Amino acid sequence: MKEKLYTIPVSDAFESPCECPLCKMRQTLENDAIEYTLGPSYMEDDIRAVTDEMGFCSRHINQLYKNQNRLGLALMLKSHMDKTIKDITALSNEGASVKGGLFKKTITANGVGDYIDKLNHTCFVCDRIENTFLRYIATVVHMYKTESDFRTRFKQSLGICTTHYGMLYTEALTALSGDMASSFLNDLNDLYIKNMERVRDDLDWFITKFDYRFANEPWKNSKDALPRAILKTTGEFIE
Repeated sequence: MKEKLYTIPVSDAFESPCECPLCKMRQTLENDAIEYTLGPSYMEDDIRAVTDEMGFCSRHINQLYKNQNRLGLALMLKSHMDKTIKDITALSNEGASVKGGLFKKTITANGVGDYIDKLNHTCFVCDRIENTFLRYIATVVHMYKTESDFRTRFKQSLGICTTHYGMLYTEALTALSGDMASSFLNDLNDLYIKNMERVRDDLDWFITKFDYRFANEPWKNSKDALPRAILKTTGEFIE
């Protein structure tokens, strides 16, 4: 069975002005995931089992805390803490193994270190976003390949951030071949560099405006250059 394509959100994102349409799509997914996590779903046993196991990253725990459903978050965190305490107690009771050598003994980690490392790299919200977002990346490349109108919109957009440039580049290497691959990569590179230079130049003028000698000069397009540069380089919206 073919994997699902998301042509409507991709098309909509590339029709509206944004320094990175993919960041905009990811932000929508993220907002939806936050609402889902603190909606009625947190009372469902199967969802609670997953949040107990995965927990949340620091970015998303902050967003969840800003939501109005503090009771829902408290219930999920209490349940997650119960599981974490139980798991770490069991692992630590197993003890660390000691390996003896001719002149010294070394203590090797038990399962606690691996457990904490895994916990630090899992997040229920991230996981909910990721699979759909990867299909967005694949859909962009697919639409470029199959729809001439989208190719035009793609080339006329305001570019993309560095992270999503890399993801599109990697996807194209596996999904496209021959002349189509060359065409996409050429357009992608041109789109990325041209618009990075545009925002870099706006940022340069923003910096120049802090020199008293240029105080009376117009701002041109530089007043919001800093948040746009942050989006280009980190994929983070500044509100």
